[in-house]
Amino acid sequence: MRQAIYDWQLSESEPTEMFLQSIKQENLSPFIGKLLWQRGYRDVEKVKEFLNPKHQELHDPYLMHDMDKAISRIQEAVINGEKIVVYGDYDADGITSTTVMKETLELLGANVETFLPNRFIHGYGPNKAVYQEKIDAGAQLIITVDNGVAGHDAVAYAQQAGVDVIITDHHEMPSELPEAYAIVHPRHPQGNYPFPDLAGVGVAFKVATALLEEPPAEFLDLVAIGTIADLVSMTGENRTLVALGLDTIKETERIGLQALFNESGVSMKEADETTIGFSIAPRLNAIGRMGDPNPAVEMLATFDEEAALTYAKKLNTINEERKAVVEKITQEALEMIDETNQIHLLAHPGWHEGVLGIVAGKLMNATGKPTIVLTIKEDGTAKGSGRSVEALNLYEMLDAMRDLFTFFGGHHAAVGLTMPSDNLQELQKRMNQYVSEQKIDLTKGAALPIDEVLTPKDVTIELLNELKLLAPYGTDNAVPHFLFRQILAENVKRIGTSQQHLKLTLMEEASPLDAVAFGFGDQEAELLNNPVDIVGKLAINEWNGRKKPQLLVSDFVVDGFQIFDWRSKRYRQLTKVDPQTLYLAFDRSSLKEISGLATDNVHVFESGEHIKQLIHDNSYHSLLVVDCPNDLEILKEILAFGSFDRMYLLGISYEEAYLNGVGSREQYAKLFKLIHTQEKIDIRYKLGSIAQYLKIPQKLLIFMIQVFFELKFVTIEDGVLQKIANPKSHPLTDSVRYQQRIKKIKVEEFLLLSDIPSIKKRLTT
Repeated sequence: MRQAIYDWQLSESEPTEMFLQSIKQENLSPFIGKLLWQRGYRDVEKVKEFLNPKHQELHDPYLMHDMDKAISRIQEAVINGEKIVVYGDYDADGITSTTVMKETLELLGANVETFLPNRFIHGYGPNKAVYQEKIDAGAQLIITVDNGVAGHDAVAYAQQAGVDVIITDHHEMPSELPEAYAIVHPRHPQGNYPFPDLAGVGVAFKVATALLEEPPAEFLDLVAIGTIADLVSMTGENRTLVALGLDTIKETERIGLQALFNESGVSMKEADETTIGFSIAPRLNAIGRMGDPNPAVEMLATFDEEAALTYAKKLNTINEERKAVVEKITQEALEMIDETNQIHLLAHPGWHEGVLGIVAGKLMNATGKPTIVLTIKEDGTAKGSGRSVEALNLYEMLDAMRDLFTFFGGHHAAVGLTMPSDNLQELQKRMNQYVSEQKIDLTKGAALPIDEVLTPKDVTIELLNELKLLAPYGTDNAVPHFLFRQILAENVKRIGTSQQHLKLTLMEEASPLDAVAFGFGDQEAELLNNPVDIVGKLAINEWNGRKKPQLLVSDFVVDGFQIFDWRSKRYRQLTKVDPQTLYLAFDRSSLKEISGLATDNVHVFESGEHIKQLIHDNSYHSLLVVDCPNDLEILKEILAFGSFDRMYLLGISYEEAYLNGVGSREQYAKLFKLIHTQEKIDIRYKLGSIAQYLKIPQKLLIFMIQVFFELKFVTIEDGVLQKIANPKSHPLTDSVRYQQRIKKIKVEEFLLLSDIPSIKKRLTT
């Protein structure tokens, strides 16, 4: 059995017949109608609005709190030639927000400079020391973008110094706001803005619209990138801005963006929310994660082609470095995981703090458990990020443990914290207690909504083109996930530079569906030989002008008992002993063939009762069969003793019974002749030479000698074989060992040569 990583949530809501009829009149299929219904669009007018985002009017920027006040102050600064500092943030939303505000002010002829904080030096949000530095250098107006509502000290300092601060932000608003000149925020309780979920760049765009007296279409490319990157709700006005922005990207004259797309290997003509989210946004985010983010603004705003190329290459290089660092820390952290903990708390000196949020997310997805990843600094503090599943409000839990932290902030699913490393053990203890006392179920992992159950034959290019109607996708409008039930995976093979991915085919009669499972490379065996339930997203794979549907696998489940084929010699390098696995050998000699596994951990079969007691005492879930029993019924009986959900068949044959057989009449004649021509034979030290002389495999020769000994044709004493004069005649079949060998050959033939489905059927029926 292979359990799901995520908590699958298959929608059971069915659209009404009236809704489907109205959808049909709009030339939409029942399939799209059902997906729209499940997304909450159950009125035809709402459906039309959703499916045509480019035609929706953008909201009046002056409905936002303090917009009129902010615009008047900015206009005054421009007219008077005041020095304006745009203070941004180091992520993709902050970078695009800063660029939009900078270019807007430049269009008005303002004296403007930009500043993005270095997360390692200045931290997030307004920094008092930087404000002081900028004011000392002549700043007369500071405009924040994508930050500011938590910057009390810095804003207060500026206002006391006679420098106005205009905050434009979209983050959660604290109960007490800074005493800024103006706070432009879509969620401000005293404002009337109808859409609260704008990204920082969306708010900056609204300021630009008010300043320029019309929506500046040339900035929509940046608005789309920042909005997608910040994972804000992809509904309402955001959906409109992104849809328009994706069109703008296809025609953009922004040479820095062109260079970044080229370096990313992404066609601007085919840009969509996926290419932005997985190729462009990570490169913009990476520079802020690894160091100084300011060159990103310079790249987006430059008119110099050579400079654009230089900046784009720099961002690409930094992103590759970021990926390598993430991979290294992720692997190190995985090895540190203690499965007995309800929440993973992983800390290590020297980990790069700029990527710990990414690592925490990767570990959470891989294990299904909330994860906090921290770097331990030289001063003894631990600093990092946490990510959580839906079942656990990470912020709420840690908020009750603030006495352990020197800094803490965040929300339900993500937190940042700093603490003395001496408190780590206590934090782990308290978190485990919290989960236990609150009876929080963390076994299901993060929620994975599933839109529909399909079969491979349902998946066509036409269906995939229909799905494009629901794009752009994002938060609150997720890419649809589809479930394929009880389907066989074939042609499963590992791909990627580190063999970290899988390529496979889902088989259904004459309708195979290609699939790729990114990050599932180590799950290859799980998909073999068993029907699976598999969930993923659909995409079009285009190669040499030919388009084919493809499933991008998100998760899969294998129900019932599984057998894993470990009969290849490479599986003899066993290095890890799983306490829930019974390692069982039927012949002690087989242990000689295993390397890397302490033989003390392998139980050698003595009797059925012995194994039954072992299973009872240890609650084993898995069985690893080192070699082959003499009788297949013994193995069936052992499987019946326990509640095994999987069996690993190593299938070592130390004696190589099937390979060598019982010996031919000619081979026995050769041995018999040698025995009768020699007074004594040293089989302790010269067995190899004898086997070579007789041209009989040494292991077979040992068996043949044992048969002769059992039938009293020879004696063996102190490693010396001697014939018996005038032995009583016996057919070889009188030997119990000979009969057992014949049985063993049949068992080995079946277990070593049969396919896994046949073995599974024989052992379980």
